[in-house]
Amino acid sequence: MRERARELAGKAAGEVLICTFHALGVRLLREDGAALGLKPQFSILDSDDVLGLIKDCGATTDLATARQWQWTISRWKNAGLDATTAQAQAGSEGERQAAQLMARYQERLAAYQSVDFDDLIGLPLRLLRHHEPVAQKWQARLAHVLVDEYQDTNATQYELLKLLVGPAGHFTAVGDDDQSIYGWRGATLDNLKRLPQDFPRLKVVKLEQNYRSTAAILRAANNVIGPNPKLFPKRLFSELGEGEPVRVLECDHEAHEADRAVARIQSLRQTSPHKAWRDVAILYRANHQARVFEQALRRAQIPYKVSGGTSFFDRAEIKDLCAWLRLWINEEDDPAFLRAVTIPKRGIGHQTLGALSEFAGKARLSLFGALFSHSLSAALPTRAIGSLKEFGRELNELRYRAGHTLGHEAARAFLSDWLKAIGYEKHLYDSSDTEPQAAARWHNVLEFCDWMAGRCGGQIDDAAGVTVSQQRKSLLEVAQTISLISTLNEREQDPDVVTLSTLHAAKGLEWPHVILAGVVEGLLPFRPDEEAGSAQRAARIEEERRLMYVGITRARTSLAVSWTRRRKRGREIVAAQPSRFIAEMALDQATVREDPREKLKALRAEFARRAAAQAADTAPHTPG
Repeated sequence: MRERARELAGKAAGEVLICTFHALGVRLLREDGAALGLKPQFSILDSDDVLGLIKDCGATTDLATARQWQWTISRWKNAGLDATTAQAQAGSEGERQAAQLMARYQERLAAYQSVDFDDLIGLPLRLLRHHEPVAQKWQARLAHVLVDEYQDTNATQYELLKLLVGPAGHFTAVGDDDQSIYGWRGATLDNLKRLPQDFPRLKVVKLEQNYRSTAAILRAANNVIGPNPKLFPKRLFSELGEGEPVRVLECDHEAHEADRAVARIQSLRQTSPHKAWRDVAILYRANHQARVFEQALRRAQIPYKVSGGTSFFDRAEIKDLCAWLRLWINEEDDPAFLRAVTIPKRGIGHQTLGALSEFAGKARLSLFGALFSHSLSAALPTRAIGSLKEFGRELNELRYRAGHTLGHEAARAFLSDWLKAIGYEKHLYDSSDTEPQAAARWHNVLEFCDWMAGRCGGQIDDAAGVTVSQQRKSLLEVAQTISLISTLNEREQDPDVVTLSTLHAAKGLEWPHVILAGVVEGLLPFRPDEEAGSAQRAARIEEERRLMYVGITRARTSLAVSWTRRRKRGREIVAAQPSRFIAEMALDQATVREDPREKLKALRAEFARRAAAQAADTAPHTPG
C-alpha cells in the first residue's frame, strides 16, 4: 500500500498515515492510553502468551479447553462485549464460566500492563467513546480516513471508524460484499449494510472494471457469485480480451491431481511468456491439502513456498529474544519475565519462580518489581535472591544501553555482545535435537538481529549496494514496535518460487496462472454442520461461494480448476463429487473439460499414427 501510494503521490505519501486498524490502535494507546490506566510502554501479548495466561486463570492444563476459552473471549471482544455484558448475555453454564474467566483474565492483563490483539481495537474504542478531548484530537489529526477491504471489518472496528471520523464523516470505504470470507473471525457484512443508514449522505461509486483478469476468468467469477444475495449489485468486466478458457481438470485421486498440477506448471513454463516460477500459484481450501503438492513439486525439482506457514516470529528462538525486548519496554510483563529468566538457564528453578510469583501476588507487584522488594528475603533463600537480582541488574543495564544505542552498526554490535553474554548460541546447540537444527535456529537468530539493526537506521547498504541514509533510532524505540510485526517481509525479496496457499491467505494477491485444487463437495464448499439450522447452512454456503469467487479472481491470465473422483477423508478413501461451484461457473464443457484418460487415448492414437507413417516411409519398395 505504501509503495502504491508513493508511486501515485510521490514524496507527499510519506506524510500519510498508512497502517492497519491494530497498528493505529497501538498509536492511540501509546499516546493517550494513560486515560485508561495504561503506561506508554505496555506490552502486547501474542497468542501463546494469551493461551498460557488463560490456562493459569482457569486453573487448567487442558489445551483444548483453554483454546476454546481463548476463542470465545476473542469472539466476545470482537463483538464489543466485556466480561460484564458477556455474563449478562451468557446462554449456557459454559458461557457463564467463560465470562467469569474473562473477568479474571482482564484483571491479570491490567496488572501486567499488557493487552492482547483484540484489545488494540476495543481499548481505543473505549478511549474515544469516553474521553471527548482525545476523540477531538484524533478527529482533527485524521481529516480524512480511507478504509480498504472494508468488508473484512468487525463490529468494534466499525464503531472505532465512526468515532475517528466524527460528525463530519469524511471517509472513504472501499469494499466488496462478494469477497467477505472472514465471518469465522468476526468480520460482518452488517458493516456494509449499516453505512447508508448511519451516513445518509453516503455516495456509492461502483468499481466494476477489473484490471487484473481476462474476460473468460471474470465470466466464470460472475457466474459463480450470481446466486448470492447482493448488497450493492455489480458485474465485473475487463478490457484485457477474452483470454484462454478456464480449464477443468478431472483427476483420479489427490496424488494424480498433484502430478497434473506439476505437468501444467511445466507446460506453462514452456509455452507462456511468463517464465518465472513465481507466476504460478496452487490454491486450496485447507492447509492439509498442501502436503501432496509439496511432494510432487519436490520430485519435479520445482522450487516452492507454502504461504501462511509458521511465521518467522512464531519460532521459539525468536520468541525467546522478543521476551527480553518486551521486558526492556515493560518490566511488568510477567509472561515475558518468565521466559527471559529461564531461557537460557541460569540456575533459577520452578520452585524459586513459584515462590516469587506467590510473593508478588500478595504484594501486588510484578515479578520484576518483586525482585527489589525489601521483604523478599522472608519468602526466598539468599542464594535464590542473589540469582534473581543479578538477572534484574543485567536487564536494567541492557535497557539503559539499548536506549542509547543508535544506528545500524552500533545496534548490530550491541546485539552480538548481548547474545554472547547470555550464551544463547550454546543454549541452542544444547537444546536442539541435531547440530543442523541448531545451526538453522542460530541462523534465524542472526537474521533477526540483522533485521533489528537495519530498523535502527543510519548509513546502510541496500540490496543493490547503494548507501541509503535513514533516520537513526535507538534499539529501545525499535523494540517498542516488535509486538506488531509478524513476518520479515520488509527484508525479503520476492523469491522465484511457485506459491502454495490456502484461499484465505491468498486474498489480496494475484498471479498470472492459478491452479484451484481440491474443488470437491465437502471441501469447497466445506461440509456444513448437520446440526445447524437451514438459515445458518445457507449463510455458510454463501460464504463458501464467496471464497470460490476470491480464488477465481486471483488469476490474471489462466485458471485451471481441478477435482478428484476419490479423496482421503481421515484414513478412508471415499468417492468424491465435483463441487457445485464448478457447475455454477457455467463453462463451455466441450472445450474446457479435460479428462486425462481421453487425452491419453488421443496421445496413444497419435503416436500409433506417426509410427505407422514412419514405418511406411522406411519400408523397402519392390518394383511393381
